[in-house]
Amino acid sequence: MLTILTIVLCIGILISALLATYLENIVAAVVSAGLVGLFASVTYVILAAPDVAMTEAAIGSGITTVIFLFAVSKTKGKTDE
Repeated sequence: MLTILTIVLCIGILISALLATYLENIVAAVVSAGLVGLFASVTYVILAAPDVAMTEAAIGSGITTVIFLFAVSKTKGKTDE
């Protein structure tokens, strides 16, 4: 059962990574990239590495996504007409 769940989560990682690459909306791409970290952290919990999972959830999924979203909000400016 755990093997099937691990495979499903790894497929979710791949799909989220592909979505982050191909989405044209930058905010959706950043959120999809954050999902990669979230799926990875759940996979680490299943593989009995809770310390790595907490680090991945905090840094890989949490802080990185927030920093990227903040940077996107600061760089979207007024267009010249």
